[in-house]
Amino acid sequence: MKRFPLPVGVFCPLFVLAPIAIGAQQTDPGMLTNQRIYASEDFRPEGFRGARWLTDGAGYTTLEGSAGANAREIIRYDTETGKREVIVTSAQLTPPGRSAPLEIDDYAWTSDLGRVLIFTNTQPVWRINTRGDYWVLDRGTGTLRQLGGSAAKSSTLMYAKFSPDGRRAGYVRENNLFVEDLQSGAITQLTTDGSRTVINGNFDWVYEEELGLHDGWRWSPDGKHLAYWQLNADQVRDFDLIRNTDSLYSRIVPIQYPKAGEANSAARIGIVDAAGGATRWLHVEGDPRNNYMARLDWAATSDQVIVQRLNRLQNTLDLLLGDAATGAVQTILVERDSAWVEVVDELVWLNGGKSFTWVSERDGWRHVYIVSRDGKSVRLVTPGEFDVLAITGIEPVAGWLYYVASPQNPTQRYLFRTRLDGTTKPERLSPITDVGTHGYDLAPGGRYAFHTFSTFTQPGATALVRLPEHTVVRSLAGNARLRERISALKRGPAEFFQVDIGEGVKLNGWLMKPADFDSTRRYPILFTVYGGPNSQTVMDSWGGSTYLWHLMLTQKGYLVASIDNRGTGARGRAWRKIIYGRLGVIETHDQIAAAKAVAQRPYVDPARVGIWGWSYGGFMSLNALFQGHEVYSTAIAVAPVTHWKFYDNIYTERFNGLPQNNAAGYDRGSPLTYVNQLTGDLLLVHGTGDDNVHYQNSESLINALVAANKPFTMMSYPNRTHSISGGNTTLHLRTLLTDYLEEHLMHRRAQSGVTP
Repeated sequence: MKRFPLPVGVFCPLFVLAPIAIGAQQTDPGMLTNQRIYASEDFRPEGFRGARWLTDGAGYTTLEGSAGANAREIIRYDTETGKREVIVTSAQLTPPGRSAPLEIDDYAWTSDLGRVLIFTNTQPVWRINTRGDYWVLDRGTGTLRQLGGSAAKSSTLMYAKFSPDGRRAGYVRENNLFVEDLQSGAITQLTTDGSRTVINGNFDWVYEEELGLHDGWRWSPDGKHLAYWQLNADQVRDFDLIRNTDSLYSRIVPIQYPKAGEANSAARIGIVDAAGGATRWLHVEGDPRNNYMARLDWAATSDQVIVQRLNRLQNTLDLLLGDAATGAVQTILVERDSAWVEVVDELVWLNGGKSFTWVSERDGWRHVYIVSRDGKSVRLVTPGEFDVLAITGIEPVAGWLYYVASPQNPTQRYLFRTRLDGTTKPERLSPITDVGTHGYDLAPGGRYAFHTFSTFTQPGATALVRLPEHTVVRSLAGNARLRERISALKRGPAEFFQVDIGEGVKLNGWLMKPADFDSTRRYPILFTVYGGPNSQTVMDSWGGSTYLWHLMLTQKGYLVASIDNRGTGARGRAWRKIIYGRLGVIETHDQIAAAKAVAQRPYVDPARVGIWGWSYGGFMSLNALFQGHEVYSTAIAVAPVTHWKFYDNIYTERFNGLPQNNAAGYDRGSPLTYVNQLTGDLLLVHGTGDDNVHYQNSESLINALVAANKPFTMMSYPNRTHSISGGNTTLHLRTLLTDYLEEHLMHRRAQSGVTP
């Protein structure tokens, strides 16, 4: 289950808003409307598109619009001087016989910048665009040609990558692996058994969604071999989505989707020669359907691969070294937890492959370790009672580790560095004066970085900075126009606070007040919630269009608040994992207790307390309304999970165990269990084409509400996915939510007898 907000500590210069509607009506610049937020250019941020650091850190490339064509070109900038050079023009990206240049969705370079790989004409396989066309531009000869040969069909290639020497490209087509010689065009097919259920170099729905795996193969460092995943999904059942509005008759769209407790794909790792031949499979013990091959890469050489294997319950992670020639496997490190273990994305080889970086919660906090190649030596690099929230750079030669953390305030993010050998104390590089959230994309060598800084009330601005001094070399996306528009808005105070719910538990929260706030009046309050494992909504960072929507509500006379319950992130292992085996139980208790405490403030009308959320937040909103009926009068649940038996197995079993072994825990956290307690107003919203949280969840809730004779309001969006977007959908949805709150929360009779 993935959230829409950006991951913390990860560089991204943009918040992309909804599609633009031309000709939006002019309004008071101080007041917000749904039309201004979701269907106008008023709050569109500046772009800093497609930035790529070059290997030496002395330059970077970006995507920018060309002057004479409706297309983007690739521009090189000198890091220090800012000198600009167009190195790939729109003319060079125009295939022979075509009038329009290729639209660049992504691109990659050979190490010498002699060739560039263009990903275009992209389409989704599951939830993101991973399939499309690949073209190679040879900058020396000017030749532009499409990968896949003369028989290539449109949008059928996936995960194309240059070989280390830049002379070949490998890719996946229709679940088989291929290698193509870029000089001769000769194509070698490496696997032949690919099908809908035999998946080579690619993944099924749940591996992509919950393990974050997309590209399923790796070149060896010498370019002679490919390591790849193979999944056999023949026992994974389809969940059928029904599309009723595409044509006169309904159409069924089957999705491979293993629900909690159901059979998985069988996963294994193979090594194949780039010139072709039989695959050598790693000899990994255990049932391949009840273990996950969660990560794969080459182990600093072309002789061994390193694999992270999770068991079905995800409470044990084995780190395996596999011999590329024989398939023999040895376990070098084991991570165990009574709850769950996270996979590690920050494994970087050091000392010529003699050791590597590792991330673990073994001391109760998320920290970085240095582990010897045989796993016998494990040394802590970042000691302290705080979580390392992201690793932004590891420089083996200089001996530095760069990471994002916030030891004093989990709602903020700062860059630190420390010596890999542990000889120095951590050094904060983010300016002390800039309190909020900092994100970084470090250049090779760690001398420069793209830096984005924002706060709860201030949109992000991106600059190129020089490290470790953190001096600004130049602005890249200052967002001056957006900041001017935001500063013109009528805004009340926003406060961060902690609420004590007893037994030593203090929850972080924020509260937004109307611009004309009067402490002698009583206001309705709307809580926005997510609350899922290792998430955070209480962040001192810019929230884009969602922040603006909440601000619009304050302009209408609402208080808007958010609380991070236990189970959320940045506060250590014990805080995160207390929810294990009972998703929705602790979280609901915390939300209700916090809302009850906040509602005791003299300016809050305790008769008008609402809550809303999306996905896990929808699940939480239902539980809060049903179980906290003495606190909440109104709830909006968008695309909610209503029972974890309906959700996918990797996510659900990680936090709740197997339903066969924990039926009581599944039921105890389900809103379906508490439907009879509903006394307030409920709006339920769901897209019928949701391939993530299936419409089945809401239909099951509807049945339960009908059986209990409970009134509610329902809105379904035909064929919309989990994001409920496309065309005018976002504007329509936000208007629906706004109007519902106006009728059912704002105009509910206040305890004082007077509405503001």
